[in-house]
Amino acid sequence: MDSIEPTCEVVITAPDASWLVDFSRRLVEDRLCAGSHVVTEIRAVYTWQGETVDRPEARVALHTRRSLVPEIVDLANRYHPYQVPCVIALPIADGNPAYLAWIVDETRRPQPIAADPEQG
Repeated sequence: MDSIEPTCEVVITAPDASWLVDFSRRLVEDRLCAGSHVVTEIRAVYTWQGETVDRPEARVALHTRRSLVPEIVDLANRYHPYQVPCVIALPIADGNPAYLAWIVDETRRPQPIAADPEQG
């Protein structure tokens, strides 16, 4: 397994499962992740601007190369409905070697982050 590029699970939450499905589909089509698992309803409790928030949200787990996380974070920061979206990457320490190879095979190599994705 040492020859396989490091992989991770990227977790993103959002107020709407439909938005997460559309966003993760875009990431799969752009080969930024190999696949996603969307949990359509979770309950989030957190503090935002001095207030305690308790609301339903959705959660997605994306499987990708560790090197693609900056591009995923950049896209989430640009398009996510929250001002500060939850985007975290958890390293995959071990697993089915064939599955880990599939993640690498189904994703592309990292690219420089563009200044403005709407242009060009």
